[in-house]
Amino acid sequence: MNNETYLTTEELSRVLKYDPRTIRERLKDSVLIEGIHYIRPFGGRKILYLWEKIQKDMMKDSISSLSIPMVNGGIAHGSH
Repeated sequence: MNNETYLTTEELSRVLKYDPRTIRERLKDSVLIEGIHYIRPFGGRKILYLWEKIQKDMMKDSISSLSIPMVNGGIAHGSH
């Protein structure tokens, strides 16, 4: 059984605090990828976003942005 949370563009916009147009025009297909972050059920036009996948990738990118490359090739991690 799938425990994925499916959100419409409008629902996702409320959760993320982004305008629905920003999601459609700037995030979809650049940051949010079909088959990973969203699906088109039954081959239709409607898009459903997969909340857990989006949340996981947002946190991963947020954590990695705290890393600072060092001259010796290592990485300094910022505090949380």
